[in-house]
Amino acid sequence: MDNLMQITKDATRGINKLLIVSLSADQTGQVEKLIDQTVIKAMLKGVDATLNCPVANQDTAHKIATAIRQKNDALIVNLPILR
Repeated sequence: MDNLMQITKDATRGINKLLIVSLSADQTGQVEKLIDQTVIKAMLKGVDATLNCPVANQDTAHKIATAIRQKNDALIVNLPILR
C-alpha cells in the first residue's frame, strides 16, 4: 500500500510541476484521489486479463486473480486511513 501512495504522490507532484499555477491543497487531494482510482482500475484490468488464458491455466489464473482482488479490496478499504 505504501508503494501505491508513493506512486500517487509522485504523479501528483509531476502534474503540479507541469502547471503554471500550483494546485491548491484541495485540488492536490482531488488529483491524488483521481490517481488512486485510476491505478486501482488499471490493476483490476490486469486481474481480468489473467482470466483470459488457456483452459489449462485457468485454475492458476483464478487463484492469482482472487489473491490480487483480496489485496485490492484491503487497499481500497485502507486508502482513507493512509491519507
